[in-house]
Amino acid sequence: MYSSLLAFGYLLASVTFIVGLKMLSHPATARRGNLVAAVGMTIAVLGTIFLYEKEGEPLGNYGWIFAGILVGTIIGTVSAKRVKMTAMPEMVSLFNGMGGACAALISLVEFDHLMHMDPMVLFALAMGGGEAVAGLQGFLLIILLGLIIGSISFAGSVIAWGKLNGSIKDFSFRGQHIFNLGLLTIIIGLAAYLVIALPANPHWYFYSIFALSVVYGLFFVFPIGGADMPVVISLLNSFTGVAAACGGFLYDNKVMLTGGILVGAAGTLLTILMCKAMNRSLANVLIGSFGGNTKASGSSATGGTYKEISLSDTAVLMSYANKVYIVPGYGLAVAQAQHTCHELEKLLESKGVEVNYAIHPVAGRMPGHMNVLLAEADVPYEKLKEMEQANDEFSTTDVVLILGANDVVNPAAKSDPASPIYGMPILDVELAKHVIVNKRSMKPGYAGIENELFFRPKTSMLFGDAKKILQELVAEIKSL
Repeated sequence: MYSSLLAFGYLLASVTFIVGLKMLSHPATARRGNLVAAVGMTIAVLGTIFLYEKEGEPLGNYGWIFAGILVGTIIGTVSAKRVKMTAMPEMVSLFNGMGGACAALISLVEFDHLMHMDPMVLFALAMGGGEAVAGLQGFLLIILLGLIIGSISFAGSVIAWGKLNGSIKDFSFRGQHIFNLGLLTIIIGLAAYLVIALPANPHWYFYSIFALSVVYGLFFVFPIGGADMPVVISLLNSFTGVAAACGGFLYDNKVMLTGGILVGAAGTLLTILMCKAMNRSLANVLIGSFGGNTKASGSSATGGTYKEISLSDTAVLMSYANKVYIVPGYGLAVAQAQHTCHELEKLLESKGVEVNYAIHPVAGRMPGHMNVLLAEADVPYEKLKEMEQANDEFSTTDVVLILGANDVVNPAAKSDPASPIYGMPILDVELAKHVIVNKRSMKPGYAGIENELFFRPKTSMLFGDAKKILQELVAEIKSL
């Protein structure tokens, strides 16, 4: 009876995962989709705890289980409530790394269980050949896949977390990609030997694979440039999903398998879409080090000068415009200015100005960063225009206000074949009549290269903290 109820609970949870993921595809339903999937996960966890039986015996150890759940719930809740929007990418990366660590721990535990089986049973399996040894090899293969992928995801996510919060700098050396490839080859070779040969003393091979996988995860992300972090986070997320699916295979747990496959597939598709948005292949992202150790060219490289605009002139220009586009970037998130930006939007609309937001797919530090940032300020979803739609409308736009965005509006992506971002689709803001760029200084963006847009005739610079500038701009417009 319990097994039937558990199977039904797993089926229900799997359906909620799929429905929740579908709802995440649109901002208007994303919050509910998250809740639907969370309810499904709760059903799966509680069903496993209370309904799972092995050889007729319940799971037991309820004290340890619920103590772990309580500790994890407290840490997760407090961390999520305290995190600033600017720190959301590194939190996502860190939490993703914890998923990879869990998958690796499952493999470590299951390998230990396998090694503690009756030696005579293992010997009989190894010598018996046929289906018995094939089953043992298949089980060991899944353990190793979970170990390798989970360890790489964990170590890589920790480095990505450190890069995003600034505590870890880009690190590379000549021939590092060859070193990484050689290291990966050794890992795969050791794993293949362990599975095929079933050596008498497998511990040395297994724990060597574990250690080398962690090292590979570190060096895998070390050289990747900061501007590629959104793609890397998405890729590591897919790794964690695949590692979790391996755990589902090990335990013959359908809901764990379904969840892992969904995360792995979604992460892979998102990675492909992100690469497409940057007009780069995944291999180029992993090898090209876009934004890593790149030196700014300096203002002299453009052969031009920039001009500034005052707050009063900005207020007049925006107040009497017919259409205004706002381009949000990481600078807006750093200043926590999304609420003030929404206030500016409402104020301009009260004066009859049409206001929309142009969202580049890789703006910010993670996929969807700007969408989440503006949703937090209750900006209507229909005002968030994707890059293609915004580009079609820039030619009929009077003013574009860029708030902290840099590389995603750099014309060098279209005009300079020598630029590291050449070929990346950008927001064609220079098609508008006036372009106003708010930045703290003329320092280059996350990719480490100077922005030609700042020196174009239509562009005016408005220097200062985004929140302070927007507050003063709102006050100036109200006084007109």
